[in-house]
Amino acid sequence: MADVALSLKNVHQHFVQGGVDLHVLKGVNLDIKPGEVIALIGQSGAGKSTLLHIAGLLERPYEGEVLINGESGWRLSEQKRTRLRRHFMGFVYQFHHLLPEFSAIENVMLPLRIAGASKTSARARAEDLLGRLGLSQRLHHRPAQLSGGEQQRVAMARALANKPKVLMADEPTGNLDVNTSATVLSELLRLAREEGVATLIATHDREMARQLDRCVKIEDGILQIV
Repeated sequence: MADVALSLKNVHQHFVQGGVDLHVLKGVNLDIKPGEVIALIGQSGAGKSTLLHIAGLLERPYEGEVLINGESGWRLSEQKRTRLRRHFMGFVYQFHHLLPEFSAIENVMLPLRIAGASKTSARARAEDLLGRLGLSQRLHHRPAQLSGGEQQRVAMARALANKPKVLMADEPTGNLDVNTSATVLSELLRLAREEGVATLIATHDREMARQLDRCVKIEDGILQIV
């Protein structure tokens, strides 16, 4: 288990909608190793975001286990689970959700400060990540002063700030043009592999999926290797 950062074991999820029981996930099993980047594809409504939320310990499954670094997340207390998310998990979404009143470096420093890092070490880590993402000249710009691609790179740096073991990305380039999307994806892959982060990326983009280490697909609630 030491060589598996994220493990989903027999994960099921149900929703009741209009009096109908919807079995969205049916016994999903998936292991992701440190530094491995996996594409998660499927039609809209297939359950990609649900799977990411469960894997990210944001939504409790109807049945099954989620192991982060060998530890069962859903057997922990809410307080310990929150701590696990804070220190071991990162999240990137289609929309960057940066704090508009904060600069790029302040947005990246924030999760570090919340986790207890000193101002000096938080600034050093934020500068390093933003520099590796080509944003050394944009550290003190606020989100409104950055392009869409730059904003998303700041969001990526923020997600990786606390050196997570696992990164969840939900359509991280879905709001970008083709060229910017390719650049952001390339940088995300490089950073994830350099930092040894197990990464699961939900996407509709088949071209993106082909560039990743593996591709899995949700269809009729079942996870398939593509």
